[in-house]
Amino acid sequence: MHVNENREQIYTARAEAFAVKEKAAAIKSRWVSWLRVAVFLTGAVLTYYFFANNSLEAGFLSLLAAYGVFVVVLRWHSRLNFAYRQLALLRQVNEQACDRLQGRLHKFSTGEEFIDAQHPYTSDLDIFGHNSLFQLLNQSWTGVGKQRLADWLRAAATSEEIRRRQQAVAELAAPRQLDWLQELIALPMHYKQDTASAAGFLKWFAAQAFYKQHPVLKAFVFILPVLTLGSIVAWHYGVSGWIAVAFLLVQFLLAYRFRVERDAYYEKSMAIYEAMRSYTRQLQHIEQQFFAAEKLQELRRQLVGADGKASASLHQLSSMIDFFSWRLSTLMAFFLNTILMWDFFWMYRLEQWKARHLPQLEQALDVLAEIEALASVAAFQHAHAAYAVPQLSKQPFEFVATELAHPLIFSKAPVANDFCMQGAGKTMVVTGSNMSGKTTFLRTVGINMVLALMGAPVCARSLIVAPAQVYTAMRTADNLAENTSSFYAELKRLRMLLELTAQGRPVFYLLDEILKGTNSRDRHIGAMSLIRQLHQRNASGLISTHDLELGAMEQELPGSVENYSFNSVIEGDEILFDYKLHKGLCRSFNASKLMQLMGIEIEEEAAKGNKILD
Repeated sequence: MHVNENREQIYTARAEAFAVKEKAAAIKSRWVSWLRVAVFLTGAVLTYYFFANNSLEAGFLSLLAAYGVFVVVLRWHSRLNFAYRQLALLRQVNEQACDRLQGRLHKFSTGEEFIDAQHPYTSDLDIFGHNSLFQLLNQSWTGVGKQRLADWLRAAATSEEIRRRQQAVAELAAPRQLDWLQELIALPMHYKQDTASAAGFLKWFAAQAFYKQHPVLKAFVFILPVLTLGSIVAWHYGVSGWIAVAFLLVQFLLAYRFRVERDAYYEKSMAIYEAMRSYTRQLQHIEQQFFAAEKLQELRRQLVGADGKASASLHQLSSMIDFFSWRLSTLMAFFLNTILMWDFFWMYRLEQWKARHLPQLEQALDVLAEIEALASVAAFQHAHAAYAVPQLSKQPFEFVATELAHPLIFSKAPVANDFCMQGAGKTMVVTGSNMSGKTTFLRTVGINMVLALMGAPVCARSLIVAPAQVYTAMRTADNLAENTSSFYAELKRLRMLLELTAQGRPVFYLLDEILKGTNSRDRHIGAMSLIRQLHQRNASGLISTHDLELGAMEQELPGSVENYSFNSVIEGDEILFDYKLHKGLCRSFNASKLMQLMGIEIEEEAAKGNKILD
């Protein structure tokens, strides 16, 4: 597996083409911006001229005409600005695709909010955090899309769901779909996104029942504004102004009495406003597309139901929130809320909308999250056309890979290995010298299993894999806050493994230098005891170690324990690694040489004696 230079050339060419279009769109947008100014000034001059010459009808007509033309030009300019911004974002999407191919991941969301030290494998396999698989995969801009992709990375799907995702991803990753796919990725980038806004708003909105608790206010919402306006007009014609004052006072008192509820509706609604606009655009884009894949067809059908298109419902919601925001203007707020009960009216409209469309909104966001996660995987598959789509096996713990490599090692020609294992109760003991690649190999196996079991392509020429729960114990560290040593932390991690395997579900484990926090005798006894215990359970996996005595278990449990190794060669003051997996125990070690290179004087006899312990 290597960096796909052809794909990088495609993304570079697309970025350059979008940059040219972006420049042309910017020029056009500037011209229309000046046209707006010209329309405004022309209208102002004509209106002033006619009024100054006592041509009232002509003055009003010019004012209305200028306003109408200005609104038309304003909307035109808004559309041009959106198109210009979309071209800029599409250029950015292609530039980011090149960055990902080159391993420049620091610009992208780390997914740190999803890190869980107690998770079976995410911390050890660099699923989240800096230089992580999440940074490589994630193309979601919305909170719901990021959350769904994180869920996929944290838990394996069923075999049937993996098949459906693979089919959907294959369609979205097809070259003919690249324009549509990148437009979907770019659309939400126009808007600010709050990770918690969607879930928080839905929970809050579902619990609101303002008009059920205050049913009399419904009548006030529609009657009081009419009475207030009527009394103001009547005052102009000689009726007592105290009537108008009374109605205004009633509105003021109601607004003051329910100020907390009004502010809550406004603040919660505005928190979701930008996200709703984003979701509307994305859903429109999805609804207009026709799909062949079963999963994609099913998702699209959920957006077009008996209540109409989901995008139309969300557009209605965002429009209502927009009207609600008019209260931000001090002058408008005084007029609207003192005379027209503006806040109360839009609170009523929001609750009316909720009664009809809230289930549709929840379903639409679920669909959007699913399609965004599929889009991220599809973009990954398009970028790595040489990666294999794994085949699922029904044979327990089957893992057959050719040219297996690590997707987070960015090299023109990374070292790849073939590997094969099958059956429950199997342990592959991997020995090797320092820095020879044994820990990286364990992570390579694990991260590709995570990719395969979420429905993504894997960094291999081919892979056959059986579904299983991945479990790792690699980066155990002490915890001062919990007064826990690194050795005890590792024991807790291994206990979690034993508890997991005791449940009977298939567990594929990857253990690196287990029990390294104790003396060699206890480490040896403990490691052998653990292997014997796991041998009796529905589990298989790999264990890396410096302990050559552990290799003797190949004779104790023939067919269940196999030895593999990574080796190095010392030539003068150089240590050479091939990073290739070999059958059998490692016989070449380099700790003494590494210490000598660091300036530590190693006695020759001691160095010979320590080779076995390396």
